[in-house]
Amino acid sequence: MVHTTCCIVGGGPAGVMLGYLLARRGIEVTVLEKHKDFFRDFRGDTVHPSTLEVLRELGLLEEFLRLPHQELTSISGVFGEFPFKAADFRYVPTHCKFVALMPQWDFLNFLSTKAKQFPSFTLRMEHEVSGLTWSGDRVTGVEVQTPDGQSEISADLVVGCDGRHSVTRPNAGFSLRGFGVPIDVLWLRISRHANDPDQLLGNINYGRALILINRGDYFQAGLIIRKGSFDEIRAQGLASFRAILLEIAPYLGDRVDEIKEWDQIKLLTVQINRLRQWSRPGVLCIGDAAHAMSPAGGVGINLAIQDAVATANLLADALLEGEVTPELLTRVQDRREFATAATQLMQVGAHRLFARLFQNPGPAHAPWQLRAVVRIPGWPYLTARMIGIGVRPEHVDDSRPIHRLPANPIAKIAYGLGFAVEVLRANFLRPAELGAQG
Repeated sequence: MVHTTCCIVGGGPAGVMLGYLLARRGIEVTVLEKHKDFFRDFRGDTVHPSTLEVLRELGLLEEFLRLPHQELTSISGVFGEFPFKAADFRYVPTHCKFVALMPQWDFLNFLSTKAKQFPSFTLRMEHEVSGLTWSGDRVTGVEVQTPDGQSEISADLVVGCDGRHSVTRPNAGFSLRGFGVPIDVLWLRISRHANDPDQLLGNINYGRALILINRGDYFQAGLIIRKGSFDEIRAQGLASFRAILLEIAPYLGDRVDEIKEWDQIKLLTVQINRLRQWSRPGVLCIGDAAHAMSPAGGVGINLAIQDAVATANLLADALLEGEVTPELLTRVQDRREFATAATQLMQVGAHRLFARLFQNPGPAHAPWQLRAVVRIPGWPYLTARMIGIGVRPEHVDDSRPIHRLPANPIAKIAYGLGFAVEVLRANFLRPAELGAQG
């Protein structure tokens, strides 16, 4: 049997980042990834300013930005005939004032290559975890299917970073709290022309929304549809599907004819949920394994990275000393649950707007609420901060004290209101002042 100090299940953004951070501290860590490579199309490819700031703190940013990528400095949309700016990242108080658009496999290959420079880091591909091993009520390791057959890996701590279809969490006996989601997303590729708008992200019309993410010579396109309606769309045929895209974004022209078969279209069944309890003795879940996020805002990968940073900050010393207590594991949830819940609350609100959109299949007219909100001074800077930095950004080896959220519900509300005031005060500074803080 192989033994490691920390066994990380899943080689996604949370798993690889946590593995890097722990190995950097000299902790023996093994990351298990069930696939033979990181190549998976239509994964989260938005690397937000908060994640870029973490890479800067690790001394990796300059080299990372040499990889092919696009830079999104603002987010705009068109609601019917009404153009609007949803977010402007040029004044976020970070060093990188943009969202980097990069295939997730490039991000993971880059970070795992850097992690392999530490002798205490091991990445095992084609290692699929099938269960946990126990001693009494404590998790002691994992059962894993390898290319050479079934095996076991024992560990002082198992961290589930295996996504929203996690094997770790049901085997650990964790229960989910789910939130109703009225949408699904159909992902596909459409070629991009040089004169296409590069900062235009959303096209809302005719009861649907089309997201177009600039990936250089192509768009990563996402058609937001009513949940469970994909079979109905398929039954109407590809010609009807192409007509839907063209109706929302006429400038795509004959490029919609590139879609020749349904295999080019991938269904993302959108979920929003989170664990009621993230840990028990010997095991912890973070990232999508602890909280599945909607693609709204593209924040999932970045929230997972923040979880990894907080986990390393809180647990590294205890792992080195072999003293990871259940009480210490609960502090990860204490640290990250508020940010998760606040972000999911905003996503649920966005979904309600989409649900209303589906009720009107005709030409869309921007509601007065949207027209009013986008004219509020500082609005694009506030939304950019919320999307690009998030509710509670984490920093590598953060020296600030780690505070537990108060248990009293009224105190939690007061905590949240205090945070909201802090964010509003920070974001309604003049842009020049806000930029100077970066």
